[in-house]
Amino acid sequence: MSGDLDRVAEPERDNGIYIYNEDDEADITKGFTQPPQEFQENIKSLDHVTLNIAVTGNTGAGKSTFVNAIRGLGNDDEGAADTGVTETTRTPTAYPHPTMPNVTVWDLPGIGTPKFNAKTYLSDMHFERFDFFIIITSERFKENDINLAKAITKKKKLFYFIRSKIDNDINAESKRRDFNEEQLLSKIREDCKENLKSVGNPQVFLISSFNFEEYDFNRLMDTLERELPDNKKHALILSLPVYSMEALQRKKRHFQRMIWLTAFGSAAVAVVPLPGLTVVCDYGVVTAFLSNIFRSFGLEDTSLQILAKRVKMNWQDLKAEITSRFKDGVTTEVVMSFFKTPSVAAIMTLKGLLSCVIPFGHLPAGAVTVGIIHHLLNKGLREMENDTRSVLEKARLLQQE
Repeated sequence: MSGDLDRVAEPERDNGIYIYNEDDEADITKGFTQPPQEFQENIKSLDHVTLNIAVTGNTGAGKSTFVNAIRGLGNDDEGAADTGVTETTRTPTAYPHPTMPNVTVWDLPGIGTPKFNAKTYLSDMHFERFDFFIIITSERFKENDINLAKAITKKKKLFYFIRSKIDNDINAESKRRDFNEEQLLSKIREDCKENLKSVGNPQVFLISSFNFEEYDFNRLMDTLERELPDNKKHALILSLPVYSMEALQRKKRHFQRMIWLTAFGSAAVAVVPLPGLTVVCDYGVVTAFLSNIFRSFGLEDTSLQILAKRVKMNWQDLKAEITSRFKDGVTTEVVMSFFKTPSVAAIMTLKGLLSCVIPFGHLPAGAVTVGIIHHLLNKGLREMENDTRSVLEKARLLQQE
């Protein structure tokens, strides 16, 4: 984006939720075609969107381990799904995300088990409550997997095939003198596609639940970003664990796209000015947005404790790496102080301030420009990004630069 304060991206709309794409610029008046209350409703609705992910597969395929890993948990963490070589899941079991309760991953019994047969499986599982299905195998996909995929297609639900335990295949084959990892992965992928050709031409993702940064996990996330509705995509991205720079950058890009929506929603509502502040806006909206970043980046104590256990470190040592103004969390006091920074004072005294004020009749006189709020939200995002990078480096999950 050019950076002009009187320009804003054209809104994209999906399921009543506006997501602003900074790749395309449009006149700011086009961005204000809906009432200010609608901005508020859009923002608040995002925080209440539920996401239900169904994970199924045969016994021993690694379903439960995947259910834990996608929630950022190890198999022995509190709240983890039971794992084992025998079928440990006898009923559909809901596992809420440890810090985002609106996101739930369901561990489903393997299809074709004595209690559930392929013909009635979807109805037995109450398929309508799930947003998409993950079908996992650690070997070849079997007839039941294929029949399930066809049944899901008829129900107009999304599904994704995962070939799990790829690290086991690599370890087993690496002892061969002619071992070539890329050739092995290509062979496994093509074998799966051949096995699934009766379903059409489905994508197959090779994954190790013990190391999401290897193999195809990020490709799976890219696919989900493209195919999920915007509101469901928002819930998914916020809930993903942050154990790598790629995962951090994915979340950062998403929040950058959300900043315009939040800036509009905060500025386009008449509120009572707070004592000592020249900026008039809805501070609750700003606080909620910054809190989402803090929680999604894994900077709150619960996430730090989970990460510390994973890397065998003291979680307080990881917390000490958070050195920004948000080191004690996103509090009202911190947000208030944010609006008293020299950069805000400088913008407020610019000679051309009036040219930056939004030409929107519903805004109260003297309301802060969207540009100022946008600037502050970006600043907060950068500060928490740096904090997260420091935590990951301390945890030895990133290369020191």
